[in-house]
Amino acid sequence: MSVLTKENIVLGAEVGNKEEAIRLAGKVLVDHGYVDEVYIDKMFEREALTSTYMGNFIAIPHGTEEAKALVKKAGLSFIQVPNGVDFGAGNIVKILIGIAGKDNEHLEILSKIALVCLEEENVEKMIQATTKEEILELLNEVN
Repeated sequence: MSVLTKENIVLGAEVGNKEEAIRLAGKVLVDHGYVDEVYIDKMFEREALTSTYMGNFIAIPHGTEEAKALVKKAGLSFIQVPNGVDFGAGNIVKILIGIAGKDNEHLEILSKIALVCLEEENVEKMIQATTKEEILELLNEVN
C-alpha cells in the first residue's frame, strides 16, 4: 500500500497563512480517507505545542499523540506552496508534508522524508516541480 499517491499531491497552492496551509494539508488527508475530520484540529493543537517547521522550507504538520486514534490508515499529503507561507519567526515554508501515522508507521515515513529533504537540491526540485510524477519520483523511497 502506498502512503503517497498522485491524488494526495497539491501543486502550486496559494495559501494566505500558516493556518490555511495546515488546513489544506489536513483536508487532503480527510478527503482521501486517511483520517477523521477532527484530526485537522489535532494538527493545530500539535502546531501550538511546537512548530512543525523543519528548516529548508519544509514543514511536516501532523496530529498530537492522542490523534492517532483518528487515523484510519497511514498516509501523506504533499502541498507545494511555491510563493511560500510564513510559519512564524521568519521561517518560510514552501513544502508541507501532512502525515497521518498509524501505530509506528509514521516514524519510518518521517525518517525517509527527512533523508530526501536533507538534500537542498531535492527540496529545490520539489519546489520547482510542475508535475505530480516529479514529486513521486523524488519521494518514491517513502512509498
